[in-house]
Amino acid sequence: MSDLRAELTEILDEAEWEWLIPHVQRDAVILIPPELSLVDVGVAIASDNIALVEKWVDKQLIAKPTIVQVGEWNGNRTKRFNTLIVQPYVLVQEI
Repeated sequence: MSDLRAELTEILDEAEWEWLIPHVQRDAVILIPPELSLVDVGVAIASDNIALVEKWVDKQLIAKPTIVQVGEWNGNRTKRFNTLIVQPYVLVQEI
């Protein structure tokens, strides 16, 4: 698990909204709130920790972006996000 955490920490990156649009179009983006760590969520998803991921989904802590959010971000295509790719998902957190 620590190897996975280290690997995910190493691939954390930033991306502009413009770069994320294709991933939203294929329904692969998951929005992570600031109170959760991208790496913690990535580890849970990559290690199939279904109970923890379902808890976050049930509490509406992690979710696909809403149409309203996508509309706002389309108005600011240079908006930046912290990102973490955990195939097949792209986890994003607003900066």
